[in-house]
Amino acid sequence: MLPQRFIESLVGLFLIFAMIALTVLAFQVSGLTSLFPRKSYTVTAAFDDIGGLKIRSPVKIGGVQVGEVAHINLDPVTFKAVVSMKIYHQYNDIPDDSSAGIYTSGLLGDNYIAITPMYNTTFLKNGSHIEMTNSAMVLEKLIGQFIYNISNGNKNDDQDGDKNAKK
Repeated sequence: MLPQRFIESLVGLFLIFAMIALTVLAFQVSGLTSLFPRKSYTVTAAFDDIGGLKIRSPVKIGGVQVGEVAHINLDPVTFKAVVSMKIYHQYNDIPDDSSAGIYTSGLLGDNYIAITPMYNTTFLKNGSHIEMTNSAMVLEKLIGQFIYNISNGNKNDDQDGDKNAKK
């Protein structure tokens, strides 16, 4: 039979191992850190409006995640949001004339950047800048424009009605 002290030591080691495994799992699931960071290169793009885009938002091509947002800064000269994206090294054949747009997952989901590849034979590399961009469509702005257009349409109808009544 095993001595009591040896069994307690085994249980202690098992608990330490379990705590370490749970900590690693928590960090992996949360996305806060990566124990094994993927090789990547940085590409930037300037947008008029990024909506709710956040750091670590996905960068996709055709629905496949090819990178993530690394930094978001404001250009002090143009007042555009400059987004730095880390593109995974395995996707090093993205044409440099590609365009980038900010889209929403579903109706009220998180924002992500979608890159639309074009046809150039030179590719994006570390430090490249994507020139053609499409800003985010912010739902609040669209609703505001819709309400404004409806209210102006009613005013025009009222004015037309007044002109017809005078005749």
